[in-house]
Amino acid sequence: MLVREEIQARERSNLARRLSAAQFPGHKTLDAFDPAASELPRATFEFLRSLEWLERNDNLVFAGPAGTGKSHLGESLGHAACQAGHRVRFFSADDLVEALYRGLADNTVGKLIAGLLRNELVIIDDLGFTAMDRVAAEHLFRLVSAAYEKRSLIVSTNVEFERWTRFLPDETVATAILDRLLHHCHVIRLAGESFRMREARTLVTPA
Repeated sequence: MLVREEIQARERSNLARRLSAAQFPGHKTLDAFDPAASELPRATFEFLRSLEWLERNDNLVFAGPAGTGKSHLGESLGHAACQAGHRVRFFSADDLVEALYRGLADNTVGKLIAGLLRNELVIIDDLGFTAMDRVAAEHLFRLVSAAYEKRSLIVSTNVEFERWTRFLPDETVATAILDRLLHHCHVIRLAGESFRMREARTLVTPA
C-alpha cells in the first residue's frame, strides 16, 4: 500500500509539472466540450480523444468561425495529452511570434525551436488574427519544418487555407508552411453559433 501511494504521489507530481510547463491559459477539458454544439461528429470527437493521432506524430488543424470551440478543443486535447504522460506546450500565435522575435534578438531562435520540440505536442492557437512580416513567417516555417514527421502540432485558425496570404507575407511562404503542416494532418472544421454569443444571450434580462 505504501509503495502504491508513493507511485501515485509521484504520478500526481509529474502531471502537475507537465501541466505547469504547458502554460495553458485555462483549465478546459474534453468533458466540458459539447461536440454537437460545434457540429463535430461524435466519431471524430472520439478519434481526437483517443490521442491516436499523437502517437503517430500527426497534426491537427481546427478551422472555423470565432466562438465555435477551436481554442477549447485544442487546449482540452493538450490537457488530455498531459494526463496521458506527454509533454505539451501551448502558445497563442501572437505569443509564439513574440517569443521567436526575442530569440532573434539574442540569436537563440534555434535553441528556442529545439526546446519546443522536446515536447511531443505544440499547440498554436488563433493563427491568422494578426498579420506576420517575413521574418516572423520564416521562423514559423522553421518551427513547422523542424516538427515535420517528428512532433504533433495543433493549429487553430479562422482563415481558409487559400487565404493565408492575408496574414502571411506572400504565397511562397504560405505554401511552404501549409505543405508541411497539412501532410499527415487531420483538418477538423467546426461550425455552429458562437459559444460566447449564445452564453451572452442567456445573461440578457428580458425587458
